[in-house]
Amino acid sequence: MNKIVFLILFPILVWSQVTTTNEPIQEIDSLYREDQFYFSLSYNIVHDRPTGFKQFSFSPGITAGVLRDMPITKNRHWAIGLGLGYAYNNIKQFINSDELFGDNTIIPSENIRTIVTSHGIDIPLEIRWRNSTPESHKFWRIYTGFKASYIVDARLKLESSFGNSNESIMKEVNRWQFGAYITAGFNTWNPYIYYGINPIFKDGSKMSNLNVGFQFYIL
Repeated sequence: MNKIVFLILFPILVWSQVTTTNEPIQEIDSLYREDQFYFSLSYNIVHDRPTGFKQFSFSPGITAGVLRDMPITKNRHWAIGLGLGYAYNNIKQFINSDELFGDNTIIPSENIRTIVTSHGIDIPLEIRWRNSTPESHKFWRIYTGFKASYIVDARLKLESSFGNSNESIMKEVNRWQFGAYITAGFNTWNPYIYYGINPIFKDGSKMSNLNVGFQFYIL
């Protein structure tokens, strides 16, 4: 009787051992990197506005790019990020026609809609803190840094009852624009603030970008 039981159980025990042995072992990457691709969507509030400046509608700011994550501590909670990206900025404002043509003309006074758009190449450099682990992609983060942007295209669009126009203003803008930023949050949602240090235009006005929104990271 014992022999019969042994013959029945032996194959089962062998099969269980083989199955357990063949199960893949999940390796933990202790040299992981975090948040190497980013995307942000923000509202361009604009600071140091000139007198009479009136925004309308939504003035968006969009950035996207790649950041090389370079941990500087053994637990990889502190790191430096250096990257390359793309930036789009849009500023919508009203300008009264009297400011453009003078108030002595026979043209009726009206608010002209102006839209300033720019496209640039971003070079961000930031210091990073996060409490990430190799096992989880959900963690708190605080990243702050400095960004240089090189403007490759800038245009001014006018919309009024007199007609519409769209022209390049590359000669009027500062090609190099600099600013500081900070982003902080948990997992997906990370509030983002960018503060432009130098003016947008060369005309002596101090108006510069102030973006408030959210930044998202993957990988």
